Amino acid sequence: MSIIIVDDNVTNQLIIKTILNKAGYSNLLIASSGRELYDLLHIDTPCRLVEGVDLILMDMMMPGIDGLEACRRIQTEDRYRDVPIIFVTAVGDSNKLAEALDAGATDYVMKPINKLELLARMRSALRLKHEKDWHKERDKRIKYELDLAKQVQRSVLSAPIEDENVHIEAVYQPSFELAGDYYAWFRIDERRYGVMLLDMMGHGISSSLVCMFISSVLKDMITRVTDPEKVMRELNRYMGQLYRSDELLNYYFTSIFVVVDTESKRIDYVNAGHPPGLVITETGATLLEPTAPAIGLFDNIEVTKGTVSYEGKTSIILYTDGLLEEMSESDDAARRGKIVDLTRTFASKSPSEIVDELSSGTHSSSQRDDICMVRITVK
Repeated sequence: MSIIIVDDNVTNQLIIKTILNKAGYSNLLIASSGRELYDLLHIDTPCRLVEGVDLILMDMMMPGIDGLEACRRIQTEDRYRDVPIIFVTAVGDSNKLAEALDAGATDYVMKPINKLELLARMRSALRLKHEKDWHKERDKRIKYELDLAKQVQRSVLSAPIEDENVHIEAVYQPSFELAGDYYAWFRIDERRYGVMLLDMMGHGISSSLVCMFISSVLKDMITRVTDPEKVMRELNRYMGQLYRSDELLNYYFTSIFVVVDTESKRIDYVNAGHPPGLVITETGATLLEPTAPAIGLFDNIEVTKGTVSYEGKTSIILYTDGLLEEMSESDDAARRGKIVDLTRTFASKSPSEIVDELSSGTHSSSQRDDICMVRITVK
């Protein structure tokens, strides 16, 4: 721990130093002016940080750079903004003292110095700094862990597929460090592909963890269950395992699961309370409307499978409601129409470019919800 004493009067420096030495504070630095304080802190060399500065005791009235100016200057430096500054001053003007506090000072002590008062105010300021340092260290650790969790979450998302039958790819734009949207796809056999998109209730760590849970469940399930109805019922059963009667909140998600059979040119799907998917051909577009309630809300759910046949080159667009919210059109029908038009017009562009185009007319300053879009192009 180091404390800097800033005073142009040598006698005052000696008095304060003696008081602090007797109280057990040994690492004391002396500055006789604001300029010397700047030099100690390397104020004019922003890449250099002086470690371990815990407190500054500063006179208010000094020649050249006075205490108020020095205090304001220090407050502009992010690296020293949390270092408490206590003015040790003979100025009794309440306006000046108020100005000192407005400039960023933590406290003040009047001259002649009362030893007990000075030490008590120092202890209070140092406790406050300790709390701030603890919170900063904790926030840094949490940010590191969130970054790590974000990398893990991204790693479980399926990589693009392009083979002789289909091209499957997605765009994923979380509104928070950790998101509640999740997608996955699997090649079931030589002719069939299963694709899942879900939107978990809420955002952040808890929603992300539930998505990771669903990811592990799907990887095990998809090898033995391929029928969309059975997949949704199984997911609902697993979500029921997360419910706790002592909590008011239970997790649920909307989802759409499609199985594309490229041999029979058929799409089987279940839409569990999710925004309708779009099957887009050269001649028209078909909605994959909801056929079941959201997953996790009820112990038992009624699930109905839908089937759509297609001919020729076809695109299947699945998306979360965050995409619709970022579009400027006034209703969902108009938004879906725009998605269909852009999918046809920008067939050679990536889903990311299409999403950018879809949201280009919005006046929102920040993204309100997670955005995810999956495009399946059947060759």
